[in-house]
Amino acid sequence: MVVTGWLESLRAAEKTALLQDVRKWRVKSALGALGQWQIEVGEPAPHGAGNLGCELIKESNANPIFMRKDTKMCFQWRIRNLPYPKDVYNVCVDQQERCVVVRTTNKKYYKKFSITDLERYQLPLDDSLLSFAYANCTLIISYQKPKEVLVAESELQKELKKVKMAHSSDGDCKTQ
Repeated sequence: MVVTGWLESLRAAEKTALLQDVRKWRVKSALGALGQWQIEVGEPAPHGAGNLGCELIKESNANPIFMRKDTKMCFQWRIRNLPYPKDVYNVCVDQQERCVVVRTTNKKYYKKFSITDLERYQLPLDDSLLSFAYANCTLIISYQKPKEVLVAESELQKELKKVKMAHSSDGDCKTQ
């Protein structure tokens, strides 16, 4: 079964730290070097203020910001900096491409994204499980988790309890 394969790969994976509300992966390249972090759930760490590093151009802070924040019963995505009223948005499931599509009637915003957890467990998308809300220039898209995912996540939580928390006070250095 796909669910057990996914849990087995998590059990075998090297776990370096456990951060709450963030799920990110780092895959080795063909030559064995570690690649960039791929953030699946949570928000990336903000870049230092004024520190552009090798970047010479910085994106506007008024651009829409897309991020995933899950709850216990729903997969949830938030798109910040969208100034249009709620009736302008259309959120639906595209069955052919197995993704969720967000578009506006005024053609100012368009976004397609897949639900990686459902792809991982090879579960179909259901339009009736999708809902959205709008508040404070933020579009909140929710998709209720299927029972199979809830069972797999409870197994995952049992596995993660074996890993020490990154914010644990046990690993703090003692001062002399």
